[in-house]
Amino acid sequence: MSKIRVTQVRSMIGRPENQKRTLAALGLGKINRSIEVEPNPALIGMIRKVDHLVKVEEI
Repeated sequence: MSKIRVTQVRSMIGRPENQKRTLAALGLGKINRSIEVEPNPALIGMIRKVDHLVKVEEI
């Protein structure tokens, strides 16, 4: 499996609490902060929950 890079591109101000917690669990929280992870079903579900706030790239 290849890694993916998840970058936060939109603010979490004014978002529901569950979306804020999801971003924090991903290790994000500031715009332009990125993480590189091996995709698994749990991470993919978290990314789908906040897909309007993040950008996902395959690396």
